[in-house]
This record gives sequence, structure tokens and C-alpha cells, in this order.
Amino acid sequence: MVKRTVAQAAETRDTILRVAGELFARKGYRETTVTEIAEAAGATKGALFHHFASKEELFIEIWRKLQLDMDADARAAALAALDPADPFKAFLAGCRVYLDWASRIEYQRIVLLDGPSVLGLARWHEMEFEVGRASLVAGTKFIAAQGHFPKKLAVPAALMLQASINSAAFALTDGKLGITREEYLDTFERLLRGLR
Repeated sequence: MVKRTVAQAAETRDTILRVAGELFARKGYRETTVTEIAEAAGATKGALFHHFASKEELFIEIWRKLQLDMDADARAAALAALDPADPFKAFLAGCRVYLDWASRIEYQRIVLLDGPSVLGLARWHEMEFEVGRASLVAGTKFIAAQGHFPKKLAVPAALMLQASINSAAFALTDGKLGITREEYLDTFERLLRGLR
């Protein structure tokens, strides 16, 4: 009986996460209520608060999962594109995946638009960079190890490139500048290869 209860609790938690993610993506964090999430999940508010201390904690878990899923996809693309003859290809493949994710409604709304306001800009920046930093630093270190720029510049280059690709994601989400994803990628590739 206990195992069934534990399994049911895990299922309830997963349902709350899924439903909350859908609502946050469609309506936004501020417009989505805890009552609405609980009802859509077929749970009570008490059950929701059993699993998550607050709506913000629930949001952060969804935000983090989106980031980690994106990072896993970007890493996989980078590994698949490894080419000793052109070490830039792997880095660029990962960045393309990031911009693909940035075009998804749920990623735009939860990570890019609501993330900074819910978490606060400083905390959002810290958490966002925490996820991407390791991948990007590994990429720039790989490029530097191939002799394309000094190894001591690998970390600063990674941080500057991360800021650049994040700005492109925000601009694509906003859409006001009329610049396409491919134009951003072309410009980003020129910046990256210009580190030689």
C-alpha cells in the first residue's frame, strides 16, 4: 500500500509540473494561479504545496528543467559535430540548438521572459550562466587547445559568447528588430571564428 501511495505522490507531482509548465507557457507566471494549476492537475492546493513550498519554487523547477533539457540537447549536438579539422563546428552546433530552443514558446515565456522577473535579474543571470557556462567553457577550451586562440582566453571568451547568444535569443523572442535566426547565427559564427 505504501509503495502505491509513493507512486501516486510521484505521479501527482509530475502532473503538477507538466500542467504548471503548460499554463506558465500559455498564460505567463503572473496570470497563472495556484488554484488553476491544482484544478488542471486534478489535485488540491494542499497536494501542490506538499510537493512545492510556493508557486515560485514550482516555477524554478520547471525553469531549471527546461534549461537542463536544452543544455543536454546542445551538448549532444556539439558532440555529434566534433570535427578535428574544424573545432568551431561543435561549438556552433550547440549554439544552433540553443537558438532552436529559444524559438519554442515554453522556453521563450518561462526562461527568457518570465525568468528574469520572477527570479530577479541578478539571480536569473547567475542561474542561467550556471547552466550554460560549463558547456561553453568546455567548447572554448577545446578550440583553444587546437591552437586557435590563447588558452588563457577560453573562459572570458565563453562568457562573452554566452552573453552574445543570450542577447540573440532575447532579440529573436522580441522580434522587433526583424533579424532572422540565420542572420544571428551567421554573425555569431563570424564572431566566434574571429577569435583566431
